[in-house]
Amino acid sequence: MESQKRRRVTLQDVAKHSGVSRATASLVVRNSPSISHATREKVLTSMKELGYVYDRIAANLRSQSSSTIGIIITDVANTFYSELLIGVNQELEKYGFTVLLGTTFDVLDKQEKLLSTMLEHRVGGIILCPVSSSGEETVTRISALDIPVVLAMRELPEMTCDYVGIDYKSGAQMAVNHLLKKGHKRIAFIGGRSEASTWKQRMEGYSLALQESNIDIDQSIIMPGAPTQEGGMEAIKKILQIPEPERPTAIFCFNDLTAFGINYGLRKAGITPGKVFDLVGFDNTPESEIFHPPLTTVSSFAKLIGKKAAELLHGRLTDKTEEQQKIIVQPELIVRD
Repeated sequence: MESQKRRRVTLQDVAKHSGVSRATASLVVRNSPSISHATREKVLTSMKELGYVYDRIAANLRSQSSSTIGIIITDVANTFYSELLIGVNQELEKYGFTVLLGTTFDVLDKQEKLLSTMLEHRVGGIILCPVSSSGEETVTRISALDIPVVLAMRELPEMTCDYVGIDYKSGAQMAVNHLLKKGHKRIAFIGGRSEASTWKQRMEGYSLALQESNIDIDQSIIMPGAPTQEGGMEAIKKILQIPEPERPTAIFCFNDLTAFGINYGLRKAGITPGKVFDLVGFDNTPESEIFHPPLTTVSSFAKLIGKKAAELLHGRLTDKTEEQQKIIVQPELIVRD
């Protein structure tokens, strides 16, 4: 005989089991501060014993609001985004929000599907780190959403929602100036998708630093590519094929991951980073300090960006009359070996 499907445990079951009213049990699952510690523990114990699972979507439908926020990032393997997520979570937890995470791997189709998935789960708002190839279609898509969206790290043209990012131009300029002060004149720029605003703004800073030192920009040593360790390893192979007199002696890297790949590629070729080649990264990921040798890099303050994005989104959810905001955090050069 086919076994009957187990009935879902309800909040009423929990209330009966713990000897409280359903209203009290509801206040416990909603983390209300008005419930005493003893009552809360009694209800939580009953929930655990009965196997109760809170149906958040149904609760959202009843209250016509959502306690879930979606965040879409490009690369979960990049610890810069891990730091950004910590900042988002720490801020949203203050208000009792739960974060639903999606990763695009910098693919436009994945971003589109994730936006749809977030809506299906009835998130109250979205923090989006757009993929490099986001364009007019993405802008149109986001503008049509009936929930607030905050962009983080990468701007989109003609976008009317809030944005939090870093001054990439200034960061790139201080990184290249650091290399110029060390006496380098042949400085390559490696990594990053050239169609992305983050690359274009870094390129502006890179170009400005060279121009102010009366150094011509050589397009042959500007190599956009995947902002990953693999991308850095591939790029340094091409750099090392350049004949000695024209070969760069220093590299400004799009991000720390690119620098790590370049570091590995140099060591594989028998070259010690920091002696023959100087590298400067971008982002100041946790690994940059413990890398060998420790990496000089530009801090993007990932946790702060995450915190500011979460603050903006919470403000948008609670006060929809606020004007569009754009927060630009100033970077800092972290000099190491």
